[in-house]
Amino acid sequence: MDLDAYSAAHRAEWDRLADLGNRRRLSGSEADELIELYQAGATQLSAIKTTAGSTLQGDRLSVGLSRARLRFTGAGANLLAQLPRFFVAQLPAALYRLRWLTLAVAVVTFLVAGLYAAWALGNPQVLANFGSDAELQKLADTDFVDYYSSNPAASFAGQVWTNNAWIAAQCIAFGILGVYVPYIVLQNAQNLGVNAAVMFAYDQGDTFFLYIAPHGMLELTAIFVAAAGGLRIFWAWIAPGARPRGQALAEDARALFTVAIGLVFVLLVSGIIEGFVTPAPWPWPVKIGIGAAALLAFLAYMLVLGRRAYRAGETGDLDEFGAGSSRVFAG
Repeated sequence: MDLDAYSAAHRAEWDRLADLGNRRRLSGSEADELIELYQAGATQLSAIKTTAGSTLQGDRLSVGLSRARLRFTGAGANLLAQLPRFFVAQLPAALYRLRWLTLAVAVVTFLVAGLYAAWALGNPQVLANFGSDAELQKLADTDFVDYYSSNPAASFAGQVWTNNAWIAAQCIAFGILGVYVPYIVLQNAQNLGVNAAVMFAYDQGDTFFLYIAPHGMLELTAIFVAAAGGLRIFWAWIAPGARPRGQALAEDARALFTVAIGLVFVLLVSGIIEGFVTPAPWPWPVKIGIGAAALLAFLAYMLVLGRRAYRAGETGDLDEFGAGSSRVFAG
């Protein structure tokens, strides 16, 4: 083999391989091209080593192939070093993709809760199904408020956090079943409507809103997001579009796993508010103001930072999180 002539004949391919291997992000067509160049380069390197042994040209090609291979296998990286990207790009982008579905879940929840409360308030027999008059009076006068201070604040915050995080995780994990998320949404709406009906029936409507508002604004929004994530997975299975059904499910599931992780932290904040702020002997404007600030911060994170990350090409896909910092596709 004339090594110089062989190198000259394939120089453009090797340069292109090195160029693509050094890029931070690749389009779909560029990723396909990189794979083809990698396969061809591996064959060419084998030919060089077989006929000429260790050479400068072979070593150069070997470096290019190694960089290309890392684009597919992922370079080992410290998980902690990738956390900033997760919280600044991946998570907000994944949340942003769910914005309209989250709004739809919220509208349905409040609509059903309102209808259920109106139905119970307008039919004494319906209200009586929830307990005797004495039991409902006790719930409205003391039990509803005492619930938030019946345990130490830290213990209560941990309890509601784990319970809500478990519900959110179930919404996403079982979303593919199609019926689980609507069941959770309707059950949540029913519980909200029943409590509202009982409190209003016994002239404690103001107490209901005052004790729900501080933590409920953020907590309910997080549950709406989780429900939207579950419905998104189901829809990827029903209508995958141009993607193969398996690919659509895998891609959306990875992105929504990002959401599940993020909601753990969001629900931790709402749990802290429910445990320490809601039952606190502070002025109600202060407590509701804290809850509103937490909700506005989350919405800004989801809609403003999420929109920026999404437009930059981020999708929230966790395919390479923890395995490598490089990405093959631009999203």
